[in-house]
Amino acid sequence: MHVYPFSAVVGSDDLALALSLCAVSPSIGGVLVRGEKGTAKSTTVRAQAALLPQVTEVTGCRFACDPAAPDPACPDGPHPGGAATQTRPARLVELPVGATEDRVTGSLHLQKALSAGTAEYEPGLLARAHRGVLYVDEVNLLHDHLVDLLLDAAAMGRCSVERDGVSVSHAARFVLVGTMNPEEGELRPQLLDRFGLTVEVAAPRDPQVRAEIVRRRLAFDADPDVFVARWADAEAALTRRLAQARDRLPQVRLDDDALVAIAEVCAAFDVDGMRADLVTAKTAVAHAAWVGRDEVTREDIAVAARLALPHRRRRNPFDEPGMDESLLDELLGEQPPEPDPDGPDDSGPDDSGPDDSGPDGPGAGEATPGRDDRGQGSGAATSVAAPAEPYRTRLFTADRTGRGAAGRRSRARTTVGRTVGERRGDTGPIHLPATIRATATHPCVVPVAGTTETTHGWQVRRKVVEGREANLVLLCVDASGSMAARQRMTQVKTAILSLLLDAYRRRDTVGLVTFRGDRATLVLPPTNSVDVAATRLRELPAGGRTPLAEGLLEAAETIRRHRLREPDRRALLVVVTDGRATAGPDAVARSLAAADRLAAAGIDAVVVDSETGRFRMGLAARLAERLGAEHVPVGEVHADALTTVVRGRAA
Repeated sequence: MHVYPFSAVVGSDDLALALSLCAVSPSIGGVLVRGEKGTAKSTTVRAQAALLPQVTEVTGCRFACDPAAPDPACPDGPHPGGAATQTRPARLVELPVGATEDRVTGSLHLQKALSAGTAEYEPGLLARAHRGVLYVDEVNLLHDHLVDLLLDAAAMGRCSVERDGVSVSHAARFVLVGTMNPEEGELRPQLLDRFGLTVEVAAPRDPQVRAEIVRRRLAFDADPDVFVARWADAEAALTRRLAQARDRLPQVRLDDDALVAIAEVCAAFDVDGMRADLVTAKTAVAHAAWVGRDEVTREDIAVAARLALPHRRRRNPFDEPGMDESLLDELLGEQPPEPDPDGPDDSGPDDSGPDDSGPDGPGAGEATPGRDDRGQGSGAATSVAAPAEPYRTRLFTADRTGRGAAGRRSRARTTVGRTVGERRGDTGPIHLPATIRATATHPCVVPVAGTTETTHGWQVRRKVVEGREANLVLLCVDASGSMAARQRMTQVKTAILSLLLDAYRRRDTVGLVTFRGDRATLVLPPTNSVDVAATRLRELPAGGRTPLAEGLLEAAETIRRHRLREPDRRALLVVVTDGRATAGPDAVARSLAAADRLAAAGIDAVVVDSETGRFRMGLAARLAERLGAEHVPVGEVHADALTTVVRGRAA
C-alpha cells in the first residue's frame, strides 16, 4: 500500500504546520480541518502517519501500555518490571462515521461467551488508538452517541465499558484529528472545543499552483514507487526535524511575560473557559521548538493564537468562525493600528438605514417598489426584515415510532437508547439475558462441522432499543405581501431561526421552501448545514401574492425526492403562514386540495400561524385541520410561551 508523501502535498501551509505541531507536542489536543470538498484534507492527514514517532509497548498487551509507566488498571495487566517490550510505528486509527458503539469502545467477545461461557472483553478502536492518532473523516456527520463517547474518552483519557456483563476501564489517550465540510453541517460546540487547533482549507486560485497539484497527482498515479522515492529525502529531513523539535521541547522556556501576553490575547477575544489559554501556551512552546528556538516569542504566540482561537470564539451555531487578526497584531505589538486618514465623518446623514425603533417606524414595513426578486414579478413590492435573537423553542416531533438514524427529536427504534424488548435476527446488539433464557428453555440442535454428530446451539436474541431519531425538518414559509404589510416578518424570521437552532441541536436535516408572487421556490434543498439555511433566511424578501397551493405542492415534491434517497428518515413539515391564498383562480380550493394530498401521504406537519391582530380569519387553523397537523400561533413557538398561556387561562 502506497502512502502519498506528506512533503509532496500541495495545500494549506497552516494545515501542514498544525499537524506538525501536534506531532511535536501531542498534548495540544489534535486538529480540526475545515474545508470544501476536494482540498486534500484526508490525503494530508493520512500522509502524516509515516512521520509519527515509534511507540514502545509491552509485548502482548492489547492496550499498548508504556513499559516505563504501565497502566495499573490495564485489563491485560498487571505488567511486572522488566517485561518484554516491542517497538512499532504509531497507529493512525480511522473511525468510520457509521461505526457502532461496541466497535468503538469494545464489547463482549461473543465467540468465547457462547462457546466457553466466559465473559471476555474485546477491545475497540479507542484501545487501538491509545498513544496514537484517532482520525475521523466527516466528523460533523458522526452520530451523537459516538460524539459523547469521544468527548468522555478525550476528557478523561480513559474508556469505560459497562454493558453486556462486562465492566472494563482502560487508558485511551490519543490525538484527535477530524476533517469536515462545513456545507454538510457544523459540529456541536462541546466537540469543537475539544480540538486543540483548527485550520480552514480552501482550493488555491493560482493557476500555477493548481497545475502543480494535478501534475504531482498524475505522477503518483502513473508510478507510485518512483514518486515516493523522489520525495524520500524530503520525508527523511522532515522526520529528523520532528525528532529534533521533540527533543528540544522540554528545554523551551515560557516566561511570565509570555504567559501574560497569552492571557491578554485570550481575554481580548472573549473565549470561554481556560482551555484556550492552555492550548495556546502549548502550541506556542511547540512552535518555538519547531523553528529551533529555546524561548517563546511574540511570533510563536501569534501563530498559536491564529490556530487555537478561531473555533473557540463562536457564540452560537450561526456565528462564523474566525478572528480579527489586526486586533491580534495590536495586542502583541507587532504593528501599530493604522488610523483612518480621513477621520470619522459625522457631518453627513446617517447611512445606517431606516429607523426601526418602533413597530410603526419607517423601516418596519417599508417596501421597495419595482424590485424583481427571483422572478416574482417586477411590479410587486418587496421588503427584507432582519430576525431578532433566536430563543429556545417547543419540541415538535413526528407521530408514531420511526426507525431512522439516531438523533434527538422523534421516537424511533434505534441502536442506542432504552431496551424495550427482544427479537431474533443476525444484526444488532446481543440481548445476553434473553439469549441465555431462550437457550435454556428451547435449545436448538446444530450439526458439528465435518462429522455426523450434533450439539446444542445458542438461541441468539437481539435487543429491541427505543431512542430518538433525527428528522428532515422542512420549513415551508409564506413570504408574500401579507407578511410584510403587517410587519410580521421579523417575528416570523425569529421563530424560524429558533427552529433552525433547535434542528441543529437535535442533529436534523433541514430544508427551506418559500412561496410568494405566483410560484414556490426550493431555496435550500435538504442539508445538514443549518448555517446555510440561516443565511438564506436572513436574505429572504417578502412581497407579492400568496401562492399557498404551490408552496405545499413544492414541499410535497421535496419530501418525495428525499424519501427516495433516505427512506428511513421521516419528514416533519413546518408550514409558516397566515392561511391566506390569493394567487390564481380557486386559490383556496387548490390549497386545501394540496393539504389533503400531504395528509394522504402520511407526512407529519406543524402549522405555525403568523396571523396577528384583534380580528382574525382563522384560515391557518383550517389548513392545519386538513393537514392533520398541530396548530401553533407564532407567539407560542417559544418554549416558555405555552406555560405562560396556560397559567394565564387558569388565572
